[in-house]
Amino acid sequence: MNQRRPNLIYLFADQWRRQAAGYAKEDPVYTPNIDQFALESMTFPQAVTCNPLCSPHRASLLTGKYPMSTGVYTNCKVGADVMLKPEERCISDVLKESGYATGYIGKWHLDLPELQYQSQPESGASGWDAYTPPGPKRHGFDEWYSYGAWDDHLSPHYWQDSPEKIKPNQWSVEHETDKAIEFINSRNPDEPFALFVSWNPPHSPFDQVPKQYKDVYKQQSLPLRKNVTSDSFKVHTGEEVGGGLEELQENQKNYFAAITGIDENFGRILDVLRELQLEEDTIIVLTSDHGEMMGSHGLMAKHVWYEESIGIPFLIRWPGKIPAIATDSLLNTVDIMPTLLTLLGLPVPSQVEGTDLSPILKGEKKELVNQSYLCAYPGRKEAIEQFRQSGMDNRAYGWRGIRTKNYMYVVHKGYSPRKKTVRMLYDLEKDPYQLEPEVIEIPHSHVIAQKLEEKLALWLNRTNDPFNINNEVKNI
Repeated sequence: MNQRRPNLIYLFADQWRRQAAGYAKEDPVYTPNIDQFALESMTFPQAVTCNPLCSPHRASLLTGKYPMSTGVYTNCKVGADVMLKPEERCISDVLKESGYATGYIGKWHLDLPELQYQSQPESGASGWDAYTPPGPKRHGFDEWYSYGAWDDHLSPHYWQDSPEKIKPNQWSVEHETDKAIEFINSRNPDEPFALFVSWNPPHSPFDQVPKQYKDVYKQQSLPLRKNVTSDSFKVHTGEEVGGGLEELQENQKNYFAAITGIDENFGRILDVLRELQLEEDTIIVLTSDHGEMMGSHGLMAKHVWYEESIGIPFLIRWPGKIPAIATDSLLNTVDIMPTLLTLLGLPVPSQVEGTDLSPILKGEKKELVNQSYLCAYPGRKEAIEQFRQSGMDNRAYGWRGIRTKNYMYVVHKGYSPRKKTVRMLYDLEKDPYQLEPEVIEIPHSHVIAQKLEEKLALWLNRTNDPFNINNEVKNI
């Protein structure tokens, strides 16, 4: 049946780095369904997240705006008072208003944790978790099977339209895929649908993966990335996370196992679309919100400017409409919303700050932008309080960066008021593992750094970012 507009299925995993897929030919991961899908899709090997952290990426994905504009500059957690505002105009709002049946399944992490404003929520939410009731905070998503933030992958929970918890005894990826298939099967064939599915794995804890996927890697001796140069590991703020190389290798196997599990469940969704003859009428996006360092540069998790943290897989398929090629065009989080809306023939809200890349997807142009802007802010409760006590805006610190095809330029002020500004330039063509940064003392005396510094300054001014790159931070 020919529909007025195509369906949209947007699938994104949490903390899945760009390198960890078979088709990427970097990490030794078994992903046969994703590899075949890559052959049928346009892939973006240069895709990045504008902020390598869960909530900021999600807010930017839905609004097409940078974190400073959405106000979601750090994770939605107790002590940060950060959430996606109900008045924001999201891609889902536009879809709903345009006659799409809309659904959201899985991790949301855009609502204020309930413990932020009540000690004993009726929903039973704890930690950073939250039940988001029907209304404007759901931003046009009608079918809702979700939770805020909770990392128990083997025993997940969800809420629908009441505070009553739903607790299936099933791996979250498998259960959410079941729900996605139910949504597709129960659709009204007379109207297009838009379904967003947010899988939490391969996010830590890495060991919470079904045995059958762990067994794929059990007997294998997997190499670590070339930039794993330490036997002890930290997070971006410097805290030790414990464990040595042996634990890292086990974590890596489990991380890959989760991705293999995602691959199998992704294949289930593709099978259903094939059986229902919906392939031609459905745009499918497969991606993630940010990466995972997994020991590279002595770091775990994300929130840093290295490729393992900022690089995301991004594959999009629309048979007969989008060519199946790998493009070297850049793609940033804020570009996704305007690009998808244009592909669907829907209006793009005027406040969007990203770029519509649909001419690239249609094969009309090879490049629309030649740089992507990235940011990260101090967001830990202790750090926010430290800045407040020092009379400073914590959002004026952290790091900002600009990523081009060949370079990554970073200005880093640190995550506490006692840090000094450091500038680093990485030549990604000559140094793809970012092992030899050039420290820039005076950017205006360096041809490449000068151009990138000027572009970065314009972007900061355009987004009203308080991060000042014209003056060095003084030690206090």
